[in-house]
Amino acid sequence: MKDKNNMLSNGQYLPLMEAFYTIQGEGMFSGQPAYFIRLGGCDVGCVWCDVKDSWDVERWPKVAIEDIVAEAASYPTRLVVITGGEPLMHDLGPLTRLLKEKGFQINMETSGAHPFSGTIDWTCLSPKKFKQPLPEVYAHADELKVVVYNNSDFDFALKHASLVNEKCHLLLQPEWSKSEKMTSLIIDFVKENPAWRVSLQTHKYMEIP
Repeated sequence: MKDKNNMLSNGQYLPLMEAFYTIQGEGMFSGQPAYFIRLGGCDVGCVWCDVKDSWDVERWPKVAIEDIVAEAASYPTRLVVITGGEPLMHDLGPLTRLLKEKGFQINMETSGAHPFSGTIDWTCLSPKKFKQPLPEVYAHADELKVVVYNNSDFDFALKHASLVNEKCHLLLQPEWSKSEKMTSLIIDFVKENPAWRVSLQTHKYMEIP
């Protein structure tokens, strides 16, 4: 167990909650087939998180990165999404090197609350009020996705938009349980602020697992 824990700390093993082939339902890559690698462990603590089971890193098996990549490579897509939990709680360098050797484009979704690691082609920064991004992570953001749970999230979104680079895509996404109330407000906001786009969890509307 000690050796495996050492390998976990240096990224040779990772706590794997689940991995699956599906259609990306959110953000700029919505509609594209992708292989998802969901890592366990998160200390951000969003009250509306829909994968709270991911929070406890000790709950999930520590899997060798060679096995994770071999399984990913068995599917026809070469787009992989690393998510969580909070994936940057772990050293992603070894995993992303192996994925690159297999020809993958690597996307990641992160709250930005931990130091950046790995070779990532596309970073979706989804900041949370509960534990905000580290300053250095903003420069890596290709996509800023703010989940809108209440009215104060619009000002929160503008604050973080001022910190990302000018090429970063700006997205507002209604939190699923609040979508009936917040979607119309998001539409009005985007019409008044055309640098922003609406993001929807299309996989939930289409019931794509």
